[in-house]
Amino acid sequence: MIKSIKRWSGLFLFPTLIAFLISFLIPLVIGIYLSFCDFRSVSDAEFVGIKNYILSFTENGEFLNSLWFTVKCAVCSVIAVNLIALLLALLLTRGIKGTNFFRTVFFMPNLIGGIVLGYIWQLIINGVLYTKGMAITSDPKYGFIGLVVLMNWQMIGYMMIIYIAGIQNISTEISEAARVDGAGPVKTLFNIIIPQVMPSITICLFLTITNSFKLFDQNLALTAGAPGKKTQMIALDIYNTFYGKIGFEGVGQAKAVIFSVIVAVIALLQLYFTRRKEVEN
Repeated sequence: MIKSIKRWSGLFLFPTLIAFLISFLIPLVIGIYLSFCDFRSVSDAEFVGIKNYILSFTENGEFLNSLWFTVKCAVCSVIAVNLIALLLALLLTRGIKGTNFFRTVFFMPNLIGGIVLGYIWQLIINGVLYTKGMAITSDPKYGFIGLVVLMNWQMIGYMMIIYIAGIQNISTEISEAARVDGAGPVKTLFNIIIPQVMPSITICLFLTITNSFKLFDQNLALTAGAPGKKTQMIALDIYNTFYGKIGFEGVGQAKAVIFSVIVAVIALLQLYFTRRKEVEN
């Protein structure tokens, strides 16, 4: 039976392999090659070496400004989302009446599209700021706060569900033993709950980090980079470079490659360090 499965496994894996090559690997290789070219289309690409990468860092400083703004938004969002999501998960696993209702309510923002969320929060924030004669695009700090609040509102519910699943998988015997030994809520949290839910923490950190760095449609709808591109995150900067500047397609592609490498390195480092902390059940 096992030999038969091994014999035919390649046949069943073949469609998935073809889909992977067509949708991911081949476009990735072509994209990396085009980052070293001047081009209008794939057919007229002209190799120019690292010129596009040099322009990425020297062109008006927009790329570095967008990268720094993205890092600030991502750090604030990752910390806030995971702390609040874990707190809500702890509260909603204590048998509180109406727990299922609250779980549904907190999760619902994750079902709304990014463009819609952006416009919703633009209306809310502008509604507050208009009373003071300002708008979200009047000052970069309003755009920054708006993006962080938006990301928290969208992602907290989803991360909360993952944390709830991790908390519910903790053995009741461990919790009862800690209670018998006199461990208080704080000691139980840091010595029992957090070590046991490290797999959930690993997943949530990975998702929040990658989603925060890749934020695009929410940024486009909320501020579109205004004022003066000071609230432009890196994904929006790549889009504006590629589609908004004639002759800069190669530069936009180079920025995309740099961005992909940065996100991949950060995500892999996070996975490496958090997995070392996971407790084997």
